Amino acid sequence: MKVLFIGGAGNISSACVELALELGWDVTVLTRTVHACSFQRRVDWKTGDRSDAAFLCRLARETRFDVVCEFIGFHPADVELDLNAFSGQVGQYLFISSATVYQKPPKSYIIREDTPLENPFWDYAREKIACENLLTKAHRESRFPATIVRPSYTYGPTWIPAGVGGPAYTYVYRMRKGLPVISHGDGQSLWTMTHNTDFAQAFVGLFGAASAIGEAFHITSDEVLTWDQIYEAMGRAAGAAPRIIHLPSEVIAHKHPEWGPGLIGDKRFSVVFDNSKVKRVVPGFKAKVTWSEGIARSIAWHDADPARQQPNAEANKVMDELVELHAALMR
Repeated sequence: MKVLFIGGAGNISSACVELALELGWDVTVLTRTVHACSFQRRVDWKTGDRSDAAFLCRLARETRFDVVCEFIGFHPADVELDLNAFSGQVGQYLFISSATVYQKPPKSYIIREDTPLENPFWDYAREKIACENLLTKAHRESRFPATIVRPSYTYGPTWIPAGVGGPAYTYVYRMRKGLPVISHGDGQSLWTMTHNTDFAQAFVGLFGAASAIGEAFHITSDEVLTWDQIYEAMGRAAGAAPRIIHLPSEVIAHKHPEWGPGLIGDKRFSVVFDNSKVKRVVPGFKAKVTWSEGIARSIAWHDADPARQQPNAEANKVMDELVELHAALMR
């Protein structure tokens, strides 16, 4: 069985490639440049531009893949290229969308696949919705074998996730230095962190599943935590008690607009994902890596090399400014 990963060396996709190899799939990975990413078993690396229509069509004709996994399709134009190349040439096409597509603000914090798709706050989410609409139309009109998959915040051993400032060593650095860290809102909104190896179990389990074609699934952990609990567990793993301060999401977004869409359009809302749909198609799927265990692995990876233990300079600077703003507001 042959599978093509369009983008296979990233945070989420690398774990999926590794598991597909372990399960005996014949794996091809398409990337723009040769990656240093190494896998336990042989991968057929293809270098090329996924936005080159002629190259993509040639790749589809040369090998009829049983499964194509699109990890780097962010715009409708990307999906249109894939539809042109792989229509009639693939058994199943899995598109990585995003759980950010779900209605914001949500009418219910319990998220199911039939939750409306609507996010007025974030262009990234709206582009993913447009991609999904193209695939749904193609399946309806020409039976294109699409399966849509929506990850939420998914991390691996090289990532230290955070709600404010993006994934980096910054929060661990600040905790270990005794510096305050920012928790948006009152820190009590509900969230789910998913380890990439757990995501991979369900994702690869969808390969070749006839009942998955024409359907959409989210894949997340079932563990639900508040943001303050997320940072407290991070502190325990780092061996430092975090000094958590709280600021409204709108204030953070106003102070640093680049963080606004991902915060206002996603993380400020409580979300709890009902994973029963994917569990029906992938029997036995159960996320096993708790946040406490996963973040300990990530911190250990960073601790293994001093070069990895650098905060994001811009994020650290903005966080200092937010701490000063918080102190002024409290005064």
